[in-house]
Amino acid sequence: MSQFPNLRMRRRRYDERVRQLVRETRLSVSDFVLPLFIKHGEGVRCPIASMPGHCQWSLDQLPQEIDAITARGIDKVLLFGIPEHKDERGSHSLSDTGIIQQAIRTIKEVAPQLLIISDVCFCEYTSHGHCGVLNNTDGTGDVDNDATIELLGQQAVSLAKAGTNIIAPSANMDGMVQAIRNALDDASFENTPIMSYAVKYASAFYGPFRDAAEGAPQFGCRKTYQMDVANGNEALLEATLDVKEGADMFIVKPAHTYLDIIHQVKQHFPSMPLGAYHVSGEYAMIKAAAEKGWLDEKTAMLEALTAIKRAGADFIITYAAKEVAESLR
Repeated sequence: MSQFPNLRMRRRRYDERVRQLVRETRLSVSDFVLPLFIKHGEGVRCPIASMPGHCQWSLDQLPQEIDAITARGIDKVLLFGIPEHKDERGSHSLSDTGIIQQAIRTIKEVAPQLLIISDVCFCEYTSHGHCGVLNNTDGTGDVDNDATIELLGQQAVSLAKAGTNIIAPSANMDGMVQAIRNALDDASFENTPIMSYAVKYASAFYGPFRDAAEGAPQFGCRKTYQMDVANGNEALLEATLDVKEGADMFIVKPAHTYLDIIHQVKQHFPSMPLGAYHVSGEYAMIKAAAEKGWLDEKTAMLEALTAIKRAGADFIITYAAKEVAESLR
């Protein structure tokens, strides 16, 4: 290969048009999935303090947000619900009149072209804030894995009946994908795909989400079912198990602090569609630094999302979808 002075790498960098011509990784609005938080009540448009630019929306206010989303070219949303009442089993999530089941029908009426992905878990719906039913309720219990996956199947079927396009289980229970696949098939929803949170770490970067979804655990932590942040090889085992159980695509969560994991998973499963969840804390820390004047928000957000895609993500779940969509126009 030629070397300096015959080869000058800077020749490719002087002109913005040339930089665009040789750019290896490109972001597109079609890469993005925007999370939405749907809350019971009327007239609710409640700003989420730890996630600037985001609100909790009641069903009657949801159409105006859907209009804003579609106006920016965003065509995929991920739904989380905050019910009026919570109990130990998360019963509201199983109801055909649950908050997300109603939101799905509302969105279908307002914007039938939107792809709706429904999170399947219990942390937003249980009084204790854990991702499943407990084996006892005295404040010392652990999540009952096998009882929970049966209920996850019921929740998935209810969401499929409401019209969701994709089921996205995030509870991190062993066998959950298989249980949901069986439940969907038995209910004649064999064509409804599963986007599994196959690789989900017990991360500190979920803090703002717990404010938004009102689903913080009331005792203990989630380290008995979410992955240890120090483990990398385990991610490949988790992904392998979910593929064998019937996952159609999967997610790595968090994203821009776990680029190595995204890369490893994509290298091992090149034909599986891979999403990465740019989580609330990753979003919020860029926002907070920008508010302090320590960095340029637009540039930093684009850089983080580009890195996620460069690492191997086929699509990105991100709270920055609306603002970045504007930047990419």
